[in-house]
Amino acid sequence: MPSPPRAWRHLFAIAVLAASAWLPATAQTAAPVEGLDYALIPDGQPWQPLDGKIEVVEIFSYGCVHCFHFQKQVDAWRAKAPRDVRFTYLPAAFSAGDNFARGFFVAQAQRIDARSHHAVFSAVHETSVLPRSGASIDAIAAFYVTQGARSQARFAAAMASPATDEKLNAARAFAVRSGLEGTPTLIINGRYRVMGRRLEDLLVIADQLIARERAQR
Repeated sequence: MPSPPRAWRHLFAIAVLAASAWLPATAQTAAPVEGLDYALIPDGQPWQPLDGKIEVVEIFSYGCVHCFHFQKQVDAWRAKAPRDVRFTYLPAAFSAGDNFARGFFVAQAQRIDARSHHAVFSAVHETSVLPRSGASIDAIAAFYVTQGARSQARFAAAMASPATDEKLNAARAFAVRSGLEGTPTLIINGRYRVMGRRLEDLLVIADQLIARERAQR
């Protein structure tokens, strides 16, 4: 049997390459699978419900290097997020002695968290101004003064206050009922816990679950 013309062989090779390039993209847009890509949270409720918004909560830890690396991806994603999506940071309050979580809640109450969030990550993972674990209340309060807190003493007192205890307990309860297994973790509308195998998967799956929530309205 004669060989196919050279031009035909060339077109066939191009078609094969095109198909091989198309397959991974198709796989990435496949519907997320429960138990593999996400976990359904029984009777799940949003952290802070807001009518008309789809809530995306990132449970994070300042001592977590994966959270630090994930932050750049989150920044890029948030810049393009639809208007009906609200993104919220929530520290993983693993224990009552989690001073980073306490500092976050006080910074949030003082409305300096938008400025300080990246700075705390940098202080832990880039400049080592703060340790990854075991940072004292005074050390954290002193750092937040550099980010706009007016008084180290008042910030430290707020970190140890009953109001902050209450927020810590609420965050811990939300994490427990969401089935938190590690950080970073994304929770969509309190109903889905994203389970991507790589950091790069998390926001892709989150987008798919957001679209599902939007379609169910």
